[in-house]
Amino acid sequence: MGLFEDVVINAKSAADVVGKKAEKFIDVSKLRINAADVNNEISKQFEALGRVVYDAKKTDNLSDELLDESVKTIDELYEQLDAINNQLSASSSKIICKKCGAENISDAAYCSKCGNKLHEEEEQQEGPKEE
Repeated sequence: MGLFEDVVINAKSAADVVGKKAEKFIDVSKLRINAADVNNEISKQFEALGRVVYDAKKTDNLSDELLDESVKTIDELYEQLDAINNQLSASSSKIICKKCGAENISDAAYCSKCGNKLHEEEEQQEGPKEE
C-alpha cells in the first residue's frame, strides 16, 4: 500500500499547487478587469470634461469649480489605476504599463502596446547622472 499512498499524496500536492496557481490567475484576471474598468471611466471623464469646456466656451461661462472637480475626479481615477497596476506588478515579474495596463517584459524600456516609457519613475528617482 506504500506506492498507492505515495500516489495519493503526490496527487493531493499537485492539486494544491494547481489550485493556488488558479487562484493567482483569477486574482490577476480580476485586477486586469478592474484596470480596464478604471481606464474606461477615465476616458468617460475626459469626454465629459471636454463637453463641459466646449459648452462653457459656447456660453462664455467657464466655471473653475466645475473644471477643478472634473480634474480631481480624473486624478483620483489615475491613483486607483496606479494602485491596481502596482498590485499587478507585485504579482508578476513583468512590468505593467501605467498608461494602458499592458504587461511587458521586465527589461523593456517602452510599452509594447502603447509606446509609453516604462521606467520613468526610476530615472526620476536616480536624479541627474554625473559626468
